[in-house]
Amino acid sequence: MSSEVDMPGRLPKFCVEDVDRHGNVRVYLRREGLLKVRLPGVPWTEPFMEAYRAALDGTPEDKLRDRHATLPDTWKWLCQQYVASACFKTLDPVTQRRRRALLEATYDEPTKPGAKTVFADFPLARLKPAAIRILRDRKADVPGGANNTVKAIRATFKWAVQPEVALALHNPARDVGYIATASEGFHTWSVDEVTRFIERHPLGSRAYLALCLLLFVGGRRSDAVLFGRQHLQGAWLRYTQHKGRNAKPMTLEVPVLPALRAAIDACQSQNLTFLVTERGKPFTSNGFGNWFKDRCREAGLLHCSAHGLRKAGATLAAENGATERQLMAMFGWRTSKMAEHYTRKAEQKRLAGSAMHLIDFDRKGEGSVPLFPVRRTGGTFSGETATKSTIISTIGAQERTGRSRKKIQPNQRFSRTLLSRCVALLCDSDQRSLRLANAADLYNQSQLLVGDAAILPGKTARLGIQ
Repeated sequence: MSSEVDMPGRLPKFCVEDVDRHGNVRVYLRREGLLKVRLPGVPWTEPFMEAYRAALDGTPEDKLRDRHATLPDTWKWLCQQYVASACFKTLDPVTQRRRRALLEATYDEPTKPGAKTVFADFPLARLKPAAIRILRDRKADVPGGANNTVKAIRATFKWAVQPEVALALHNPARDVGYIATASEGFHTWSVDEVTRFIERHPLGSRAYLALCLLLFVGGRRSDAVLFGRQHLQGAWLRYTQHKGRNAKPMTLEVPVLPALRAAIDACQSQNLTFLVTERGKPFTSNGFGNWFKDRCREAGLLHCSAHGLRKAGATLAAENGATERQLMAMFGWRTSKMAEHYTRKAEQKRLAGSAMHLIDFDRKGEGSVPLFPVRRTGGTFSGETATKSTIISTIGAQERTGRSRKKIQPNQRFSRTLLSRCVALLCDSDQRSLRLANAADLYNQSQLLVGDAAILPGKTARLGIQ
């Protein structure tokens, strides 16, 4: 009797064959929604059929997890809780859309290069600053996008660690810094660029009115599209900032400057807003930005934008002496961070303008000594200037050395007047021997004031004084 089993020409239902890299044929039971199960033995034999029937019965553990399902206490789970929270819903719709997109973009990111695990299933307990740096650094070629991702993660954990929420123990994104970028954002308009714009769009045009609303009110473009006569209260314009109006509304009152008043009167409108489209409808924020960008192109200002006028107003105010508190009141900043940015730049410009003339070697008031005299062919300084520069550098170095050896009391500091006369003698006298003798005498006088005679021989020797 033959031992062979009479087998049909096809496999049992749901069975498939798979050939491995060694050429071996394997049989699996594969059903939709369940894990693939390998069946041992030859198809249709008794051992094979027993394994087949057991695989058909299956167990709950055999079911595949839906890849879209969310595991509890994971990063994706926390993001979903945040998006559904009342805190998130108070944000501006545009902010909600952008932040949700940033968070969802992190779900399918692998936890490590080449890893099969993704951040969606990353346990919150293991989510450390190092893991968030991985997400940030993958966008290093776009620093703005990388920093926005860090901001979104920070906001999520900031909400999660609140005592009334308590979904996370700490905020790991707080210790992750932003990627440095040399960009200062939107271009700040110059006075010349404003003049060129006005030449192309004079008083009476919608473009001129838009420029005045942005420049002389200090609002954002999301505010400018809402301004109307209902905001005018005598000589003042009162409005609530569009940004943060749901979470932290801020109402501002600013005076209506004569230029703005003239622009408003020159564009009479029966609409609720000063600025309207060609069809007489109010602008959206993005629509207005695109429309104003076209007006800039018409004026040949390809790099200018609506937000740059707000920055121009802050820059002009700071350079004309506005304080940080005044800038905060004008532009609606809650903290002094942005105000400090503008006042710091303005202060640098003022201080440099008032002090650059102090780079002057003339001690007698008889005329300035050129800082960079004519060089010789070899690139070295000529004659007196070279001697003077060498002496000043040497004395300065020795002065620092003396301070490190012995602490000089306030009443023992160098007599800089004597030191200046010493330098002048070395540079202005005709005979070298006389220069050195007189300079040494003055230099010794200055050392007596310091009370550091022990190191005097070393100083005079380095100057070539015997």
